[in-house]
This record gives sequence, structure tokens and C-alpha cells, in this order.
Amino acid sequence: MSSKPKAIAVAGKGGTGKTTTTALIIRQLLKRNFGPVLAVDADANDNLGASLGVKDYKTISGVLSSFMDARKTMPEGMTKEAWMDYQLNSALEETKNFDLVVMGRKEGEGCYCYPNSMLRNFLENLRENYRFIVLDNEAGLEHLSRGTTDHVDMLLVVSDHAFKGLRTAATIGGLIKDLNLDVRSVGLVINRFIPDMEKELEPLVQASGMPVIGTIPQDALVQKADARMASMLELPDDSAAVQAVEDIVARTLDIIGEQSKAS
Repeated sequence: MSSKPKAIAVAGKGGTGKTTTTALIIRQLLKRNFGPVLAVDADANDNLGASLGVKDYKTISGVLSSFMDARKTMPEGMTKEAWMDYQLNSALEETKNFDLVVMGRKEGEGCYCYPNSMLRNFLENLRENYRFIVLDNEAGLEHLSRGTTDHVDMLLVVSDHAFKGLRTAATIGGLIKDLNLDVRSVGLVINRFIPDMEKELEPLVQASGMPVIGTIPQDALVQKADARMASMLELPDDSAAVQAVEDIVARTLDIIGEQSKAS
């Protein structure tokens, strides 16, 4: 694709429903014909694939680790650049509606400077094929600081009602400034929202320094799908969580200037 893809990143404390929210965002983008979409699981606890119905996949970290082990045993006549390029492409999981890259947890020891440079080049070339990139990040935003993508149009920080979740949201806001990340817009998403607690939440939300872009209610359909390890893409349209994320995506598209371009 010739136009620059839009990037939506999702972050937050573990256990707040971050990955489920990411999967539901992708669901809405596909429903609005905003494909092709590249889903990037940048959380060391890689669960995005399962939430999207992808069960088996390679991880980029596994490729990088294999590179460290294979430097002395590469096939004769194959350069390390060609080996890395082949292996990185094999880690791209292609489906009918979206593609998936899983970063995974760093494995092994040694200097990863060269393979990480190859990874950045690979992702930079890869991203040109997509209209949207959606990243499921750790709270620490490690992959954003490493240049997984050169900019983020919207960072959605997911929290629940717990003090720790909202404190993590505030920490993420500080990281964006400390790391000088190219994040254009930021929004707070309150998951498993309980309306009766709105007043109690207000001081914590204000302390996060982020505007609330939407809330997602408790949804038994999401819990049942999680228990079955089913894809969030298969949830019915009348799911409360699906409808809430539809509103969040609509607001996000409006903020980043894509609302009028849906086809």
C-alpha cells in the first residue's frame, strides 16, 4: 500500500483485559473494512494469537534466538542476512482477514543488536502492506521504545477499577514522556466498568492524566469465550463488550482522522 498505515497500540497492567480489548479492536477494524490489518503481539505473555483464533505460530524472539545458535551452522552459501530474512518471513502468520506477528519473550544470551536491527528493517518493510497496525504491548512499552513501529497514532491504555491498574496507567503516561515516544494521541479505557463506582474512580482517572475514551462493561460472553479459548472475532454483534469497543474504535478513528475513509 502506498499510504502510511495507522498504528493503534494497546497497553496496561496484566489482568485488566488488555489483550481481549486488542482483539475486539481488530474485530471492529475488519468489520469496517479497514483491512488489511497487521496484529503485533508485543507482550511477552503472548495471548493475542489465541484471542484471534490463531493457535500455532512462531515467535520473533525464537527466530532471534535461533540466529544466535545458528551463526556457525548456517547452510553453506547462505548469508546471515538471507537466513534472517527467510526466518522472519516464516514467523508471519497469514490469515484470510489479518496477519499476525508474535514477538515473544527474549530467549538465550548474547548481543541481539544485529538481529534486532534486522527485525526493525523487516517490520518497516512489512508495515507498508497494511492499512492498520494494532499492537498489544506490555505496560513497559518496551517494543515501542525499540522502534517496533516508528510512530503510534493512538495509544489506548486499558485499566479496570483497581488502584494498581490506574496507577499503571499513570506510569505509562510518564513513560511516553520519559522515552520521548512518537505517540500522537492517548486515551484511557476502563474495562469491566461498574457505573456505581464512577465517583470513586474520578480522582484516580484524573491522576492518570489521560482522557477516558470509553468504558467496557462486564460481559459474560467474553468470559465464556475466554474459558473455551475461543476467538474474540466470533463473538456476536450484540455482545455488550463488542458494542462498547465499537464506540471506542469509532472515537479512535475520528481522532486519528480515518473515520471518513472507511470503504
